[in-house]
Amino acid sequence: MSEESKIENRKSKIKLTRPSDVRTILDGLGFIPSRALGQNFLVDENILRLLLDFARLEPDDQALEIGAGLGVLTERLAPAVRRVVAVEKDRRLEPWLRSRLDRFPNVELLIADMMRVDHEALLRSGVNKIVANLPYSVGSAILVNLMTASARPPSIVVTLQHEVALRLAAAPGSRDFGLLGLWAQLDYEVAIRKKVSPTCFFPPPNVQSAIVSLTRRPPAVEPLDRSFFYALTKQAFSQRRKQMKSVFENGPELTRFPAERVQAALQALSLDTRSRAENLTVELWCRLANAVRGHAPTP
Repeated sequence: MSEESKIENRKSKIKLTRPSDVRTILDGLGFIPSRALGQNFLVDENILRLLLDFARLEPDDQALEIGAGLGVLTERLAPAVRRVVAVEKDRRLEPWLRSRLDRFPNVELLIADMMRVDHEALLRSGVNKIVANLPYSVGSAILVNLMTASARPPSIVVTLQHEVALRLAAAPGSRDFGLLGLWAQLDYEVAIRKKVSPTCFFPPPNVQSAIVSLTRRPPAVEPLDRSFFYALTKQAFSQRRKQMKSVFENGPELTRFPAERVQAALQALSLDTRSRAENLTVELWCRLANAVRGHAPTP
């Protein structure tokens, strides 16, 4: 057997869901996972299977994976869909990933920071499903970019911090409800599918994780000016303890309106001027934004 064949044989026996194998790979690469980058590699076969099951992949799907790591999820996505775009920020992993994934012609490996990638162009290219073990350090920021994109993806299934998952799924008026939950629930049905133990990752993080699914559906009320809706709600939740009448007084010009106009909009929606940001439902936020912007509120 040639040396090249021996190397390929050893590669085929490696299991990326076996922690001892992952440790061996990282040691061989001289690779120390970066806490700053939120690098915790998924090493649990059951959680990997659930992640794929919840994604409900179809042969014609085009999947985006963010944080490819060693490729454990990429290798499972590739045979199941038409196209995979795998994004990995850490250039140290590029040689391993290219050698591991070169047998999949439908995988596009992008060595880049997802926070700097033109995600709008990527989504317009045909990507319809996000399936990823999101980096802890920027997971919520990445989700915000995806959820507020003009070409919002129909399906997002990810692992991320349990605390972030609770914020995504929180009900209005609850302790965890904030801007992240409001923007997520505007266009998506949000469900926490499975709580995930730290032992399912290598190295184990210091926090619990969760699999979360976001399935796109039409909003109950469409914000007629999304830029204004996002600016208004961002302003409101940045000072969430203030009463609603104060939200419009000291914000940026885009969200500043005469008191009588704000008062009329609140009255039309039967909202108390003493209401606070977290107590309004997603639908009421949409109606309020439309009414203040100059569109008549829908009864």
